[in-house]
Amino acid sequence: MKDLFLGIDIGTTAIKIGVIASGAFVNQQTLPLQTFYGDNGAKYQSAQELLAQIKQGITNIPLDWRQLIATISFSAPMHSCWPVTPGQENDQIFIWADTQAQATIRDFQQSNQAKDFYLKTGTPIHPMSPFAKIKYFHEQTQYSTSTKWYGIKELVLQAFTGVARIDLATASATGLLNLSTCQWDREILTALAIDEDQLAELADTTARFSLVPSLASQLALPLNATVVAGASDGCLAAFAGYQTTGTANSLTIGTSAAVRKVSSVTALDSIHQNFCYYLNADQYVIGAPSNNGGNVIAWASEKFAQHASEFHAEIPTILQQSPIGANGVRFMPFLNGERAPYWDANKQAEFKNMTIKTTRADLIRSVFEGMLLNLHQLTDLVGVNGPITISGGVFQSTALQQLTADILGLDCWLSAANEPIAGLYMLITGQQLQTTIATHKIKFNPQVHQQYQQYYQHYFD
Repeated sequence: MKDLFLGIDIGTTAIKIGVIASGAFVNQQTLPLQTFYGDNGAKYQSAQELLAQIKQGITNIPLDWRQLIATISFSAPMHSCWPVTPGQENDQIFIWADTQAQATIRDFQQSNQAKDFYLKTGTPIHPMSPFAKIKYFHEQTQYSTSTKWYGIKELVLQAFTGVARIDLATASATGLLNLSTCQWDREILTALAIDEDQLAELADTTARFSLVPSLASQLALPLNATVVAGASDGCLAAFAGYQTTGTANSLTIGTSAAVRKVSSVTALDSIHQNFCYYLNADQYVIGAPSNNGGNVIAWASEKFAQHASEFHAEIPTILQQSPIGANGVRFMPFLNGERAPYWDANKQAEFKNMTIKTTRADLIRSVFEGMLLNLHQLTDLVGVNGPITISGGVFQSTALQQLTADILGLDCWLSAANEPIAGLYMLITGQQLQTTIATHKIKFNPQVHQQYQQYYQHYFD
């Protein structure tokens, strides 16, 4: 083996590390990552812990393999914000789930400027974005006017290349980057009272840099190893699925959920605000995120069963006990507020149309239907009109695979390909991974879909 590829995927709860040789994984590991909680909806991670875990993961790789690594690249989560004030230490990196800016953005969303800024950047106007966080922090005068506004990608590229840099894919999810020019937008920066020198250097997703020599020595990596900027996790997951299956559309249901489509052109909806992020010079990732995915099913398993394993085992039986439409019961799945298409952090969940005849099976079926019909709104918003790859822990259930296909009215490919490290490898090398293939096709039932379409028309009224 020679010229190994090291991919590092930084997530919300874990860091995944993969070493690839000739298109096949030869070493994989997962290291936990903590999220901390503060007042007023603050959610953050530790910069020191994050770097320490990455370094630990690299030193866990066998030494003989480490010394053959030629390329290192990073997938980073979107929407992180790390305020760095000269002369002060700040270990807190605020993540996408941070909601401190909720009241600030609720007021701003009603302005004409909000619509203009969305159309410039492709980033929805929501408390998740660095734009929102910076605006909030300025209102609170929480940081000095000399503070630099970085994030997780800037942290790792500064550590590995010596300069705080951010790739264009991750930058296009900040709400600060002009999607047309791929430069920091001066009007938006002026509105936030910040300058370009308070932001990181921009780099294309495939831009290459030298590895910091002292770090190479510390981690026993080759001095001539190249660091590639990489991209954001969502864009890379969508790209991996597209490259492997030829299907541009993808649905991922993890804790939350997202519908994505790889496209050669931008697409923006100023009312419902899909996202549209840069991937490379020829491709964008268009999509819509939901706060309510696997966490809704996890909630149901806690409320309707003593053990999660028992709940998941009886899903096929539950779907047989209650008919399509759950005997009229509807579930609004907004347990965690909602992003697209509502962008309302205060939106709430509820059961509707319950009667004395409503059964446990009706309630559970309505939870599945409500969650998936909500995602149907996202496939419509993104403009998905062909086959779609599906991935995530929810789809371990074959019954939910079929229910997803029938509700969306789309043939689904169950795929293990939608992983950021796979996307990094294919984006940077132009080669396929041997292990990422579409594994199973689920065809939707037109008759069942037609029944669901009748419910869908007014389900969320």
